[in-house]
Amino acid sequence: MIRVSGLARRYGEVQALGGIDFSVARGEVVGFLGPNGAGKTTTLRILLGLVAPSAGRAFIDEHPVDDPRRDVRALIGYLPETSPIPGEVSVRRHLAFVARIQGLPRGRRRAAVDAALGRCGLEPVADRPVGQLSKGYRQRVGIAQAIVHEPPVLILDEPTSGLDPNQRVEIRALIRALSPDRTIIFSSHVLAEVEAVATRVIILHRGQVVADAPAAGLLAGQGLRVRVPDAQLDAALARVRAIEGVTGAHRAGEALHVDAAPAVAPAIARALEGLDLLELSPIRGDLEATFRRLTGAA
Repeated sequence: MIRVSGLARRYGEVQALGGIDFSVARGEVVGFLGPNGAGKTTTLRILLGLVAPSAGRAFIDEHPVDDPRRDVRALIGYLPETSPIPGEVSVRRHLAFVARIQGLPRGRRRAAVDAALGRCGLEPVADRPVGQLSKGYRQRVGIAQAIVHEPPVLILDEPTSGLDPNQRVEIRALIRALSPDRTIIFSSHVLAEVEAVATRVIILHRGQVVADAPAAGLLAGQGLRVRVPDAQLDAALARVRAIEGVTGAHRAGEALHVDAAPAVAPAIARALEGLDLLELSPIRGDLEATFRRLTGAA
């Protein structure tokens, strides 16, 4: 649904994007990460048709974003970090207005509004002014306006910004519920949100893609944890260090931290025969540590 090829953008002497490539399929929820100035906002603006690239192309459902024959923006639902919704208008009237400017035929608008209200849990407040709603409900209204025209692509910019922990959980659940039949890209500075929601993570740094992988894969491969009784730790350490495929091993509290891929685990188990092996498990990575390592902040 989204394809970016050789995308580059300069602002004077500043290279905001240095020729990036990625694609996103329907049903994927992609966490779009990077430190300030990495090129995230520029990439999203190009996808939205708000900024023209200096080089390269961007496609939505195989239509060039800059195709003059079609308004590709109709295929996208967008939630900005600060959603400019008039406070005096009711939720229902606001969604009806958005449905109209998105070009939905008059006969479809009421059903589209009702469907968006239902998907976003807004029925109880549908006829209340937006300005009287909590921050969590206003964020739901922002998502409802992004989906009212049933776009296949959603771009969400900091969708949980300013929410309390309970509201964050609700918005995360809503994003997951919307994902099966859509492509979703969301940017966030809250890495725990990305871990909880994203099926895939793209990390930008200095205008380049430095990571693009399934979320689970990006956090895997951080090594193996081996635990034996304390009296056997030194013997286990010596045996493990001699195994092909182990690039390093050290004591970490009451266990060993082994620098090796999960595929080396059977060889470790064989090498420790005769010792009392209590645990042999992969060490799950931490997204914050991974992010810092890839962006040079570690």
